[in-house]
Parts: sequence; C-alpha cells; structure tokens
Amino acid sequence: MSESVRGRLLVATPTLYDPNFFRSVVLVLEHGEDGALGVVLNRPSETALGETLPDWNRLASDPGVVFVGGPVSPDAAIGVARAGTPDHTEGWAPLFGTLGTVDLGRDPLDVPVDVQNLRVFAGYAGWSEGQLDGELDTGGWFVVDAAPDDVFTADPARLWASVLRRQGGRLAMFASAPPHPSLN
Repeated sequence: MSESVRGRLLVATPTLYDPNFFRSVVLVLEHGEDGALGVVLNRPSETALGETLPDWNRLASDPGVVFVGGPVSPDAAIGVARAGTPDHTEGWAPLFGTLGTVDLGRDPLDVPVDVQNLRVFAGYAGWSEGQLDGELDTGGWFVVDAAPDDVFTADPARLWASVLRRQGGRLAMFASAPPHPSLN
C-alpha cells in the first residue's frame, strides 16, 4: 500500500471520464490496507436536506441539499461536520482536524458536540484493497491538501477548478482545461 491519503483531497484529472467522478473532488475519510472510502464534495443533488432529515436542516451549510457522495450505497447517509472537538463520543467520530462524522439517526440536540457546519452525503466512493493505490499510480487523481472550508463550500460547482488553481504551478493550469481535452 502506498502512503495513506486519509484527510486529503482526490481531485479528478481532466482525463478521468467516469461519470461518477468526472471533475470531482473527493475527501478521503479512510484509506488503509483494506481499501479506501471518501465522499464527493461537489455533487449537490436537488433534494433539500429538510425533506429527508428535517431535524438536521438548521445545521446544514449552504446549499442546504443532500450531496451525492458517490456510487456506493446511495441509500446510506453520511454526515460530515465541523465541531471543533477531537474527542470520540457517542454520536460523534472525529476524522481529522475539526472534522468528524455525526450519527444522523440521532436527534441533533442529543449529539454531545457543538456542530458548527454540516454536509450530508447520500452514498460514498469506495475502493477495494489496492484499488485506489492503482488509480493513484496510473495518474487518475491529483492528491492535494484540503482547505478547511472545502467540505462546506457554498459554491460546489466551482470547487474542482478552485482547488486546482490554489495549488499553483502545473496543477493550476488544469483548472482551465476544456471538459474533454482530447477535443481541443
């Protein structure tokens, strides 16, 4: 296994045409010997969070919709929040920094942390043992550091380009690549 990319962003290269990941930005939640799991940060759905999880709606970052986290288990919901506590407690599992997952099955008032921002993802991106490492080795993804507000961006449509631009140098050039570089 290559070095873990847990807590980092996978930014799809301009030539990754898989419709699930075309121009996607994925936050890696887990990456180990058994595989990897992440959520796509820039695929908002048209479903308002209030329609599916009304009790959590007041904590949602704009836009207040459910995001398509990936093609695996689309009926499963993952809540990623900023709460500012690194302690694991019932209903809260820290990931890295101030980010963690919240138990969306609980009443938000019963979660023992102060949720400052929330994004809810339907489904997730999953890779079996060695699969993500193979995709990284073949250049399918750029691996970059996450900025604190990437998960909660109010403008997910521009996230792919803005993450690439802030890298500077060679990676910044890709931000203005046409949707299908081979047709250029």
